[in-house]
Formats: sequence, C-alpha cells, structure tokens
Amino acid sequence: MCFRRSLVGFTFCACFLASYLTNKYVLSVLKFTYPTLFQGWQTLIGGLLLHVSWKLGWIEINSNSRSDVLMWLPASVLFVGIIYAGSRALSRLTIPVFLTLHNVAEVIICGHQKFFQKEKTSPVKICSALFLLAAAGCLPFNDAQFDPDGYFWAIIHLFCVGTYKIRQRSQKPNVLSDIDQQYLNYIFSVVLLVSASHPTGDLFSVLEFPFLYFYRFHSSCCASGFLGFFLMFSTVKLESTMAPGQCAAWIFLAKVATAGVSIVLFDVILTNATVGWNSPVSIRAISSPASDLALYARPRRGIPYATDECRE
Repeated sequence: MCFRRSLVGFTFCACFLASYLTNKYVLSVLKFTYPTLFQGWQTLIGGLLLHVSWKLGWIEINSNSRSDVLMWLPASVLFVGIIYAGSRALSRLTIPVFLTLHNVAEVIICGHQKFFQKEKTSPVKICSALFLLAAAGCLPFNDAQFDPDGYFWAIIHLFCVGTYKIRQRSQKPNVLSDIDQQYLNYIFSVVLLVSASHPTGDLFSVLEFPFLYFYRFHSSCCASGFLGFFLMFSTVKLESTMAPGQCAAWIFLAKVATAGVSIVLFDVILTNATVGWNSPVSIRAISSPASDLALYARPRRGIPYATDECRE
C-alpha cells in the first residue's frame, strides 16, 4: 500500500513537471503564442483520450442529465478562462513567478469561506494567505523580468481559478464526478476555443509561425496534449487515494521541483528580492499543508483515504 501511494505521488510529480516544462518550451522558447489553437489542441486531445477510455471501460462517465450539464456550464466557461489566461501568462512569466501568482487563488477561496460562507478559518491559514498575498504584491516591484502583460493575464488566471474552485466546492455531491466535470470542460473548451480562433486572428496568424513545419514543434505539441491528460488523470488518482494533507505534500513537492528545474533549463534572472518573495510559498505550504489541495479539488465525501501506516 505504501509503495502504491508513493508510485501515485511520484507519477503526479513527474506529470506536473513534464507538463509545465513542455508548455513553457512551446510558449517561450518556440514562441507559439496562439492560445486559442494551443489550448484548443490540448483540450481536444484530452477529450478524445477521455472518450476512448470511457468506451474501453477504463473509466465511467455519467453526464447524460441535461440539467446537470447546464448547471456546470458556468464552471466550464471559467475553465476556458483558466487555460487561456494561464497560457498567456506562462508565455511571458517565469515558472516560479507564475506558480506564486497562481497560488494567490487560495486567498480568494479563503476570503469566500470566511466572509460569505461564514466558515471558521484558523489563524494559521489566514496568516498563510496574507503571506502569499504580500509575496505576490511585491513580486512586480522586484521581478528583473517584469512583463506587465504577463502579470495582467496572471491576475485574470488566478481569479478564474479561485472562482472555479468556489463553484466546484458548491457543487452538490454525487451529481458530477471529477471525470464528468473534466469531460464537459474539454468539450466546451474545444468548441469555444476553435470558434474564437478566427475572431482573435490566431487561425491565420499561425501560418506565419516560423517553426510550423519543424518536427520539434510537432513533437512538443503532441507531448503537451498527452501530458495535460496524464496530469489531470494523475491528479484525480492522487486525490482519491490519499488524505488531503498527503495530497498537499505531493503538490508542494511537484511545485518546488518544477520551479527548481525551470531555473536551470530556461532563462531566469534571479535576484535576492525575487527569491525572498517567492519563499512564502514554502512557508505557507509548511504551515498549512492541506491548503494547497483547495486549488485542485473540491472536498470529497464518503471516500476512505489511505491513512493507515505502511505495512509490508
């Protein structure tokens, strides 16, 4: 059991690392900045793989209720905002900065729980959120690679993430599973992004892309589509087999590893101030290990977590 949980955790970390690095390579190194096409391709691959897995009996999808689909439609709109704005932001920001800003979505979730749902919030979690907010607020003034457009899209991205998670947590239990939700997200995203590719100009501008017929571009795009699907699937598996604290620990490890490797592989200018303001991510994760999970999944009901000690 211990080996199985560790394997799930390491698989998630590997998918997280590979997915972020591949997307960063396509967006920043090859400079394929056509988000409607890039994200449309990724969601198309994800939707097709989910559909094939369903037809083969590997997973179960139950989204036949029209009312449930319509109720989930606003969340699918937010999902499109997440991937579109995230693609725009990641193409202009370094991965450590992007991950720091991405985590600010927790502040939105925490504020909604405290002021709208009137839930009791621990002082540790409040201080953790404030540290993260302060770090994100000071980053633009200390970022040697500051890009205003990148920060603009990152702000849109984090608001969409926070609102999406609030919507997801408010979903009635046993209505739509995580796989059902993702399947609907993929379908809606493909339709909307493909439709938007012409008005945004991406459909014809891509013909001028200098690496359009190069194998490294084709292989990178294929890898990004499959890795995005594997990341989604490994995240669902991680959440279903581990307790929230364990999930948060693996997510924290994946983020630290991804940020560290990105510094080596990509052009990242580090300053003492930048490193200092990125450190609250670690402080927050250590002080509140379960908080990161709110950025990935709604609370599950009735699912027994594997919390027993490992036995041979």
